[in-house]
Amino acid sequence: MRAGGILLHISSLPGNYGIGTFGDRAYGFVDFLAKAGQKYWQVLPLGPTSHGDSPYQTFSAFAGNPYLIDLDLLVRAGLLMPEECQGLEPKRPNRVDYAQQYQNRFPVLKATYRRFTGNAEFARFKEEQAFWLDDYALFMAIKSLKPEVDWSKWDFPYRNRSRKVLAEFIASNHDEIEFWKFVQYMFFRQWFNLKAYANAHGINIIGDMPIYVSYDSADVWAHPDQWQLDDRHRPELVAGVPPDAYSPVGQLWGNPIYDYEAMEQDGFSWWVKRIRHALTLFDVVRIDHFRGFESYWAVHAGALDARDGRWYKGPGYKLFARIRQELGAVNIIAEDLGFLTPEVHELRKACGFPGMKVLQFGFDHKADSEYAPHNHEYNAVIYSGTHDNPTLRGWLKKMNRKDYRYFRRYMQVCGRGKRAVRRALAACLGSVCRLAIIPLQDYLYLDDRARFNIPATTGKNWVWRVRESVLTDKLAARIREMTETYRR
Repeated sequence: MRAGGILLHISSLPGNYGIGTFGDRAYGFVDFLAKAGQKYWQVLPLGPTSHGDSPYQTFSAFAGNPYLIDLDLLVRAGLLMPEECQGLEPKRPNRVDYAQQYQNRFPVLKATYRRFTGNAEFARFKEEQAFWLDDYALFMAIKSLKPEVDWSKWDFPYRNRSRKVLAEFIASNHDEIEFWKFVQYMFFRQWFNLKAYANAHGINIIGDMPIYVSYDSADVWAHPDQWQLDDRHRPELVAGVPPDAYSPVGQLWGNPIYDYEAMEQDGFSWWVKRIRHALTLFDVVRIDHFRGFESYWAVHAGALDARDGRWYKGPGYKLFARIRQELGAVNIIAEDLGFLTPEVHELRKACGFPGMKVLQFGFDHKADSEYAPHNHEYNAVIYSGTHDNPTLRGWLKKMNRKDYRYFRRYMQVCGRGKRAVRRALAACLGSVCRLAIIPLQDYLYLDDRARFNIPATTGKNWVWRVRESVLTDKLAARIREMTETYRR
C-alpha cells in the first residue's frame, strides 16, 4: 500500500524548555500529521547524546535521551514544581542549546526523583529491562564522577569491571544508580504513551538505528568481548567511510568495530536483543549504514582521517537469518546509500527489506542514476533528502549549472525557489516507491538555515527547531492535498 510520512526529530519540536520533548507539542504534531493525511512519522535515534550532540553517538544502544523527557508532564504528575524548571527556557526558540541542557536538565530531574516514591510499574520496568538497564545505570553513575572523560580513562578496577570494586560502588552509590534507572523509566513511560497516541490516530513511527555504537558507551564497557579491542580494551580498528561526495578525506566516525566472529558464536544474541528492543520502541526500524553488514570500511585507531582504510567482510545474511529465526519477519528499512556493490544489493534483497532512494542524488547531468524517479522501484522508500542532506531549497540554490539545467528539463520547471521545490516534492510523492518520507523543512520551503546535519562537521548540527506558528491547518491541508493526489 502506498503511504506518505514526514521526517522530524523529537528535538526539533517547539516547546518551553530549550528542546523538543514528548509533551503537548509532540501530541499536537501527531494531530497535525493526521490532518495532513500522513501515515508515518520518522524520527532519528532516541539515545542519550554524548559529546558533539549527535543522536548517532550515544552512551547506550538501548537507553533513551533524558533531554526528551517533558517537564510539564512531570509538573502535572506532582513530581516537579514549575519554578524548578528555570534555567531551561530557550535562549533562541528555533535552536537547541545542548550546553544549556547538559548544565541544567539533570538538577531538574534529580528534584523529580527526590519526590518519586516508587511504584509497582517502576519495579516491573527495572526487572524487564535489567539486561541493559543495570549496566547503563552503573555506567552513568561512575561516569558522573568524571563526566569529561571516556571510560578507558577510569581507574583500572572500574575500567576492567572488578566484581569486588563494582559491588562496593553499588552498595555505597545505590541512590545515584536508582536515579539513572528512574530517568529511563520516565523516558520510556512518556515515549510509549506518545507512541500509543500516534498509533491510535493512524500514525506509525519509523525509528532510526545507528549501525555502530559509541566507544564511550555502557554497551562496550559491559561487553568488551563483542568488539575488536586490544588488551587494554581500546579499539584496534574504528569505523568510517571512504572519501565520497560529502568529504574528500572520508568520514572518520571513530566507533569501535564489532567482533562478528565472537558474536556469531553466541548466535548474535546482542544484535537480537537490540533489534527486539528497537521494535518495541518503533513500528518500523531504519538501520543506518546497512551496507556495513556486507562489508565495512575501517581504519586503524589513531588515524587522522578515513582515507587510509580498507574494506572488511561483514556478517552478511547470517546475522539477519538469525534475527528472523528469533523474531520472525521484522519491519526494517535498509539505508543502502553510499558506495554500493552488487553484493550489497543482493544482501538487501535476500533480507526482503525496502531500500532507500534520495531524490537529491538523482540529477547528475553526466550519467543516469538509480535515484532518478524513472529508476525507482516499489520496494523502496523515497526521500526528498535525509537528515544529512541540504533542504531541497538549499540543494537547488547550490546546484551547479549543468546539473540544474538537467533538473529543469526533467521537472519542466524554471527557477530555484518554491515552484521548483513543489515540483521536486511532486516527483517524490508520485514515485512508484511504496513509501515517501519528506523532511518537514521541505514542506516549509526552508533554505539551508534549517539544515539539520552536515556530515564530517561538528559544532552546529542537530539544533534546528520548527516554530509552532507554522504548523497551521492551511499547511496540513496543502500537504494532504499533495498526498492524496498521488494516492498516498
